Amino acid sequence: MSATAYSSNAYASNPYGNLIGRILLSSLFIPAGFSKLTAIGGTAGYFGSMGLPAPTVVAVLVGLLELFGGLAVLVGFKTRIAAIALGLFSIASALIAHTNFADMMQMINFQKNIAIAGGFFVLAAAGAGALSIDAKRG
Repeated sequence: MSATAYSSNAYASNPYGNLIGRILLSSLFIPAGFSKLTAIGGTAGYFGSMGLPAPTVVAVLVGLLELFGGLAVLVGFKTRIAAIALGLFSIASALIAHTNFADMMQMINFQKNIAIAGGFFVLAAAGAGALSIDAKRG
C-alpha cells in the first residue's frame, strides 16, 4: 500500500466512522466533566485523598478540560488540540489514579485509559473528518 493511502484524504472517505468515533470518545468525557464541575467539593475531596496539590483548583481544571475538551471533540472544533489534551490527560489519569496493579479493576482502568489515549492520538493524527466544524472552517 502506498504512503498516500494513509494521507488525511483517506480518512475523509469515511466521515461517518470519524463522527461515530468522536461521539463515542466524547460520551465519556462530557458527563464526567459536568459531574466534576457540579460537585466540586466531592471531586476536590477525592483528589485531595490521592495527594494531589490544590485539589479544588485541580478539580475545576480537570472538570473544564473534560467538559469543554469533550464538547470540542464531539462537534469537531479544534479537534487535534482537544484530542491531544484529552489523550495526555488520559495517560496522566492512568498514572496517577490507576497504578495499583494488585487490584484487577485498577489494572483494567489503567489499560482502559491508555487505550482511550490511543484513540485520541489517532483522532489527532486523522483530524475531525468531513462532518465537523473544523472541516467547515477549512
